[in-house]
Amino acid sequence: MKEWIVSLGEKEYPARELTKDNIEQILALQDIVLQNLDNKEFLQPLTKEEFEDSLEHRLMVGVFAGEELIAFRTLAIPAMDKHHLGYDIGLSEEQLGDVVYQEITNVHPTYRGYGLQRKLADLVMELMQDSTYIYICATVAPFNFASLKDKLSQGMVIKALKRKYDNMLRYIFYKRIDGNDFITFGEKELHMKMGDIEEQQKLLAAGWVGTSIFQKDEEWFVVYKETL
Repeated sequence: MKEWIVSLGEKEYPARELTKDNIEQILALQDIVLQNLDNKEFLQPLTKEEFEDSLEHRLMVGVFAGEELIAFRTLAIPAMDKHHLGYDIGLSEEQLGDVVYQEITNVHPTYRGYGLQRKLADLVMELMQDSTYIYICATVAPFNFASLKDKLSQGMVIKALKRKYDNMLRYIFYKRIDGNDFITFGEKELHMKMGDIEEQQKLLAAGWVGTSIFQKDEEWFVVYKETL
């Protein structure tokens, strides 16, 4: 089992792979995070069974303050069904087994502001170094700025904007994790308002990808680049 030390300000906290022994701590922290969300649509909670599946595949990392779980990040092996994100990023049915999902990240409200999302992202990506997976996918709600910045900071790009999870609108991100470059950009770049859903969907359908976000005059924009 891998273990790390995570620095939060001047203090250090242990981080390690989680096991089924941590399931009740995981569920308790998810409940705390949900209770403190201003917009409940930003987080699609996982069930106990979904967490257990991730734990079985050793795809969860947690940070502890003493015996208390204060943050965790989850990867998941997706079900092979029609909702698979591999279809949304243009993969064939034969390639779906090459995909792992970057699922849920929960940080206790008391420990926010220390970049724990990104620190945990680095740790779970370390877990993937020796894996056979090629693609990592994730979904994020529009205007969930913390999660959008988190995915973009990892080099993931927006490939689609669709309704998932009982008709909730989601950006669909992906990245190759096998070390091979996978995108060649053209010269064109467009800045689209995040709230302009249809225009973004048209660009994505035409092969453009979202690469960053920024705010201007109290309006949020997504930067889209053409691909060759």
